[in-house]
Amino acid sequence: MSEETPILADFSAEGLAVVTLNRPGRHNAVNADIIARLSTIFDEIAKEDGLRAMLLRAEGESFSAGADLEWMRAAADYSYDDNLEDARALADMLHRLNELPIPTIALVQGPAYGAGVGLIAACDMALAVESAVFAFTEVHLGIVPATISPYVIEAIGARNARRFFLTGERFTATEACRMGLVHEVVADGSALGHAGDRLVEALWQGAPGAIAAAKELIFAVAHEPIDVETIEETAERIAERRSTDEAKEGLDAFLGKRRPGWRA
Repeated sequence: MSEETPILADFSAEGLAVVTLNRPGRHNAVNADIIARLSTIFDEIAKEDGLRAMLLRAEGESFSAGADLEWMRAAADYSYDDNLEDARALADMLHRLNELPIPTIALVQGPAYGAGVGLIAACDMALAVESAVFAFTEVHLGIVPATISPYVIEAIGARNARRFFLTGERFTATEACRMGLVHEVVADGSALGHAGDRLVEALWQGAPGAIAAAKELIFAVAHEPIDVETIEETAERIAERRSTDEAKEGLDAFLGKRRPGWRA
C-alpha cells in the first residue's frame, strides 16, 4: 500500500468497517490532516446503516508514533488560540471514536506512543502483538498527554497513569494487558489477524441492536452509584429491550433451536 492515501476505510457486505492508518514511512504519526480525516471517517461510520463492527489497524512497523514531528515543529510557533484549535480537533476525533455505536477493535501490530495509545484506549477492545511497546512520552517534550487522558485513565486507572504519564517510560504489551489497555497479547501479526477475526465472529453472534444498547448501557452506569435512580434506569433499559423485535426473535430462535435472523 502506498502513502498516497494516509487513511484507508473499507466497508464489507457483512457489515465490517476496516480503518487503516497508512503512513508506514512516518510510522503512522498523526497530524492535523490525519485527525480531520479520521473524524470524517468516524462520522461516516456512525451514520452508515448495516455496519456491525469496526477494526482499527495500521500498516508498517508501527501502530502509531503519536504526533508527527513536522506538525509539532510548526506548533511550536502557534499562538495559544491556534494550539487550542488543534487540541480540540484531536479531542473531538477521539470522542467520536469512543462514542461510535458499533463495537470497535484496535489491532496493534507495533509500537504505539502518545496519540496512538489514545486511539487504542478509545476503542472498545484491543489486541496487541507480543513485541509491541507503548509509552506516553509527552513529558520528555515538555507537554502532557491531555486530550488522550480521559480514555487512557479509564483503561489503565489513575494509579498506573501516575507512573507512566510522569516517567514517560516504555512498557511492554504484557504490561499493557495487565493494566487493561489491551485485552489480549498474541505472538505475531498472523496471530493478531486470527484473534481479530475471532472477536468479530463473536460479535456476529449477538443482535446488533442489543450490542449497541449494551455499549450505551456501559457508558450510562459506569462510575454511577448503585442507588435508586441507577437501579430504576437499569430496570427500564431491560424492560425496553425485552419488547423489541430483536429480543422476540432471539427468544423464539432459542426455543425453536434455530439460528436467529442476525446469524443467518
